[in-house]
Amino acid sequence: MRLNRIISIVMLVTLAFSLGGCNLFNKKKKPATAGTDTDFVNGTPLPDRQEGVSFTSDNVDKKQFGPLYFGFDSSTVSAAEQSKIDAVAEFLKSSPNTVILAGFTDERGTAEYNRGLGERRAQAVRSALISKGADAGKLQTVSFGAEMPADTGSGESAWAKNRRVEFGVVK
Repeated sequence: MRLNRIISIVMLVTLAFSLGGCNLFNKKKKPATAGTDTDFVNGTPLPDRQEGVSFTSDNVDKKQFGPLYFGFDSSTVSAAEQSKIDAVAEFLKSSPNTVILAGFTDERGTAEYNRGLGERRAQAVRSALISKGADAGKLQTVSFGAEMPADTGSGESAWAKNRRVEFGVVK
């Protein structure tokens, strides 16, 4: 009888945390801004999306810059990839173009986790570009997670090619 009571209490506490606990640890509130979202990675306002422009559309050049690669389960831009950040930042300083940063992952992990990791990768590149003087208003982010792999194979060689951020220059 007592064991049933303990199990009931544990189940009630678990249910209470699962229904309302998510907000206990997330103290950040979305600021009240008209038509502009805020990037909570670095607090920089995200520009409005351009009508009719998507990373996969014909009016986006995905060949101008090579992909930037990441380690397994990482959204940290490595020192080996800094030259790519520098090249894109210099381009953005002298160009009116918008650049879409598309984050990708390998096939491991759930769809939700991979979309989140792809977004963190795109945001990390965005932050690195802003720190190099790029205009935040010219940067858009999107995550495809494990969708659209660069290499459809399986194994570390293929996975390493899929852990990336691609740059799409809006024409």
